Amino acid sequence: MTQVRRFTINTAGRDFAVGDIHGHFTRLQAALDAVGFNPATDRLFSVGDMVDRGPESTDVDVWLAKPWFFAVQGNHEQMAVDAHRLSHNGRAIYIHMLNGGAWLYGLSSAEQAFYVDLLAELPIAIEVMTPMGSVGIVHADCPFDDWVQMLGALEREQDSMQRSVQTICQWSRSRITSENSTGVSGIRAVIVGHTVVLQPAVLGNVYHIDTGGWMGGHFTLIDLATLECMPTVNPKLFSG
Repeated sequence: MTQVRRFTINTAGRDFAVGDIHGHFTRLQAALDAVGFNPATDRLFSVGDMVDRGPESTDVDVWLAKPWFFAVQGNHEQMAVDAHRLSHNGRAIYIHMLNGGAWLYGLSSAEQAFYVDLLAELPIAIEVMTPMGSVGIVHADCPFDDWVQMLGALEREQDSMQRSVQTICQWSRSRITSENSTGVSGIRAVIVGHTVVLQPAVLGNVYHIDTGGWMGGHFTLIDLATLECMPTVNPKLFSG
């Protein structure tokens, strides 16, 4: 697994990020169509949690094979990996199934291994260069006040510290539940999902864009160059 993946500037088209997908790729495609997404020139970055809960989780391999689609590993991808690779008593599998992971266990052993290997290779963080500066993407939150410090912890720390940082990146809700607007230095903006918000919310330079497209809400797309959200940002409306 590469902990951090970096992307150079897209000189041909636009870059977007999208919130949690949770097995609703048909709805995602409709959202892309609505903004005129051009797969020949544009790129789409996912904040993770592409699988579980929705009916199209098995399509994740099709989307990850698209040359313009890239994703970080969310907590649901990590649950699938842990359940398949680390569980000796079935507890991790049980927890994953309670959280929408039953789709995986209806597959053959070979198919399960295929999907787990695919999800295990996703990075924890993505950094995208834009004309206005770099934008970072993690699933839930940046565990440091400085982006470069977080990247260093992911790329250079020993296993226990690295996993601790990874866990915060994938599971934390502390920033949005405390309405912490301090922001993250060393990066223009950080894009996250994980906690469902009624409308896109911005705290400092951290953009929360999981607007529940998988649960009856709508998918939010954010243009990484302009930081314009479709729909627009309301920093005070959130749930979760």
